[in-house]
Amino acid sequence: MKNYQIIIIGGGTAGITIAAQFKNKNSNLKMAIIEPSEKHYYQPAWTLVGAGTFDYKNTIRNEADYIPKGVDWIKDKATGVNPETDTVSTEKSGNFTYDYLVLAPGLVMAPELMPGLKEAMDKGVVCSNYTNSEHTWEVLQNFKGGNAVFTQAATPIKCGGAPQKIMYLAEEYFHKSGVRNKTNVIFATPGPSIFSVPEFAKTLNKILIDRDIIFKGHYSPIRIDAEKQEIIFKYNKPGETKYSVTQSDRIGEELVGENEIKMHYDMLHLAPPQTAPEFIRESIVSMQDGPAKGWVDVDINTLQHKRFANIFSLGDVAALPTGKTGAAVRKQAPVVVGNILNLIKTNQLGKETYLGYSSCPLVTGYGKMVLAEFKYGNIRDSDPLISKFIDTTKEQYSMWLLKKYGLPFMYWNLMLRGRL
Repeated sequence: MKNYQIIIIGGGTAGITIAAQFKNKNSNLKMAIIEPSEKHYYQPAWTLVGAGTFDYKNTIRNEADYIPKGVDWIKDKATGVNPETDTVSTEKSGNFTYDYLVLAPGLVMAPELMPGLKEAMDKGVVCSNYTNSEHTWEVLQNFKGGNAVFTQAATPIKCGGAPQKIMYLAEEYFHKSGVRNKTNVIFATPGPSIFSVPEFAKTLNKILIDRDIIFKGHYSPIRIDAEKQEIIFKYNKPGETKYSVTQSDRIGEELVGENEIKMHYDMLHLAPPQTAPEFIRESIVSMQDGPAKGWVDVDINTLQHKRFANIFSLGDVAALPTGKTGAAVRKQAPVVVGNILNLIKTNQLGKETYLGYSSCPLVTGYGKMVLAEFKYGNIRDSDPLISKFIDTTKEQYSMWLLKKYGLPFMYWNLMLRGRL
């Protein structure tokens, strides 16, 4: 059985970034990445693909071009983790042992958790930038008016702002296509507000009012009837067991039981339910109960596993109370790398800590973006240098340029090379 000093499970944003950082700091490390995919995707641009302003082909590159030199690529699926024997099992390549393990396999889409969604997904007028952003663009172009519903599952999701980004772009596109005056744009979310950080929520709430976007808070989508083009939500406001629907409501909501709401859609965009990969959920490395059940059980500051000292996790799979974004990975990666290198040298953790930084580039239209940066506790954490020159709580054209051109360049050429 082959042993490595460090095994990284996952060759996405987190896995490649930390592999590159490890190699830049110590080229002699014996490392492997377990990743089955031949392709690497720049997913943040899928919002723009869905709005017809970015070419999907430009979000894809060959995985082989980004595996750092000197790192073994085990082109296989991880199927199990046994922290008691320091072993990782794979589908076809057998088992491997490790001195240190980094869990960064991302998350998986789980449409089967919402009845009716799996059959409806990416067909007809049901779309999702998470799974097929090109289909989203087709749906927008074919839309002739009615209820345009944008929503998200109540599970943790990657890039929590993505469901509303495409909504803002779609609303603007409907003006261009001449159907906005016969369209209800609806944003329904399981959460209580449009955004959890007050400074950014203030701007977004004004946008909702100014652009006549209907906001529905405490709406958790629970099932879909694709034939009737209906989505059913559960009203989940704490302490309220009943919900009332105004019959004159222009979107035609209908109460089903005491706290379920039926809504017709003429187009539906949603973030599907999402979970940790099965091999993580079934391993004792995951949290065994509580609201974060199934996600990797790590210290929120050191990113070290709470029960197994030679395991670390970052990215979407880690149980962290912050946004699951590439920007979060950028701040998490140096913490994992620094702590493991220090453990190798001194058997002690390093001084690096992660304070929950995440960022949500909230595209609010073609040529407009609000750069929402925050940390644990939903506290604004905007870059002090950028903030000297630009108010990132407001819509900015410069931030749109950053989103469309700057961030993709930085991702491919700096972040994945371990230089950012």
